[in-house]
Amino acid sequence: MSHLAYTRTRKPKTHHRIKRIDFRPVLVPSLALPPIACISARVTRQSLSLFLTTVAAFSLLVFLTGCGKRESAVESGNRLGILHLGNGAELVDIDPQAVSGKTEHNVIMSLLEGLVSEDPVDLHPVPGVAESWDVSEDGLTYTFHLRPEARWSNGDPVRADDFIGSWKRMLTPSLGSEYAYMLYVAEGAEAYHRGETDDFSSVGFSAPDPLTVEVRLNQPIPYFLNLINHMSWYPVHLPTIEAFDGLERKGSRWTRPENFVGNGPFVITDWIPNQILVVEKSDTYWDRDTVRLEAIHFHPIESGDTEERMFRSGQLHKTNGIPLSKVDVYKRDDPEVLRIDPFLGTMYIRVNVTREKLADPRVRRALALAINREHLTTYVNKTGKIPAYNLTPPNTGGYTAEARLKGTLDDARALLAEAGYPGGEGLPRIDMLYPTSDNGKVIAVAIQEMWRSELGIDVQLVNQEWKVYLDSMNTLDFDLAISSWIGDYADPNTCLDMFETDNGNNRTGWSNAEFDRLLAESGATRDPAERFALFQKMEAILVDEAPMLPVYFYTNAYLLNPSVKGWNPTILDNHPYKHVYLEAE
Repeated sequence: MSHLAYTRTRKPKTHHRIKRIDFRPVLVPSLALPPIACISARVTRQSLSLFLTTVAAFSLLVFLTGCGKRESAVESGNRLGILHLGNGAELVDIDPQAVSGKTEHNVIMSLLEGLVSEDPVDLHPVPGVAESWDVSEDGLTYTFHLRPEARWSNGDPVRADDFIGSWKRMLTPSLGSEYAYMLYVAEGAEAYHRGETDDFSSVGFSAPDPLTVEVRLNQPIPYFLNLINHMSWYPVHLPTIEAFDGLERKGSRWTRPENFVGNGPFVITDWIPNQILVVEKSDTYWDRDTVRLEAIHFHPIESGDTEERMFRSGQLHKTNGIPLSKVDVYKRDDPEVLRIDPFLGTMYIRVNVTREKLADPRVRRALALAINREHLTTYVNKTGKIPAYNLTPPNTGGYTAEARLKGTLDDARALLAEAGYPGGEGLPRIDMLYPTSDNGKVIAVAIQEMWRSELGIDVQLVNQEWKVYLDSMNTLDFDLAISSWIGDYADPNTCLDMFETDNGNNRTGWSNAEFDRLLAESGATRDPAERFALFQKMEAILVDEAPMLPVYFYTNAYLLNPSVKGWNPTILDNHPYKHVYLEAE
């Protein structure tokens, strides 16, 4: 049994009531009544009359008890305080130090809380487990003061050592966390993670007392408080993890509902893979009086069409997305439930540069130039997407890239010919991987046809379920992969640093020493203008070498029931659940 095959535990209380009784004919196939013509001649007229009277009485009982209109999940949820969310694919895990996806983050942020939290409107840092903090004059040392009343869901107090020990686990090389690099801003963290030292006391984390956490940085980081709101900085309950297969193992039983211990506004109560994950309001959360929802039901639904039907039938308050074919319909017929919000994210195509057929940058640039982005954003994806010719979305923390992919279809054909493949001749078939998603398939098919018709390239589409897709990328078992990157904080570094050599989110096999040098220099540069100038050079390298082919910048399009309140349009699509509530219509 896999670590996701969880058994049900405590079930949230639900109630159904009949709103009205509709007296309509009802078929009751389960009765399996024989036709009257087939009744044995030995049945007397009296017994037949009694039989028919009994059937009539039973049918009336069915009318009275089973024909009333039942509440939908949304109607019941509004009354009981249960929010129903579509959440895309099934989760890989809920260990914040072992996952990297948005679907996982959506659930984890309900179960755990870091030193700081986020304002529900614009996501600026607000007190979390730390009720206050101090910053040294040189910007290198942050001192966080924990609130004494903070508790884990099992009643244990949340203390400074919980954070220090969690960060040590995150940086332990044998754990293999993809997001360990998020902690590299701390003094000595990278050296410890790379195994250059086994002395954790050399890392810039300390706990002067049980209610104080101190972080010493390599250099001033203007976005540090935003950075530590990422799940990689969340604390985990170390005694629980140690009790289930140890601290250095991913995928252990500690994340099962009956074992999980968190410190967030909700606790996990049920997890049935590919069906539902349920969290309920925590009794031990320090700010529980602010939490207005009683529970959240996360529904893993990979099919956009299925999700949209569930929304229409009242089974979901919010969808994870919307089928492209339905956007115009909702714009015309139900604009009040259609939301298209700004979003810090880029859709692009990862290139496995270790494959011989894609090792030549000229081939990669040819592929990039042959993508008709305006066609995709105008006629294929009609949700306000912006054609992308570089990696970082415009105006990310005040930065807009100047480097852009430039050229025509003729330039693309010329590059392909220079690489030895005129008209696509001689180039082996290329496989393009995409995760299970109706919208993803539409985009993949459109790009496949562009490459076939304009460059003569044979591209085979390969669909994989989310977990398999992630494994294929992690092991570089692909040629091309439809991908996306959603920013973790509002600074260009959140996009560019993933293409550093050996970064856990690189997944292309690409390495460039000059890019790495510029990235390191940007981390040590305090002047914003100088930092942005370094980012411009890094963007130019990415455009020239094309380990990724930008397609478009995201908007966040989804359906939202009007009864959901406090769900604000945020650029990271983070929504602190303790500020969300339901209002019955």
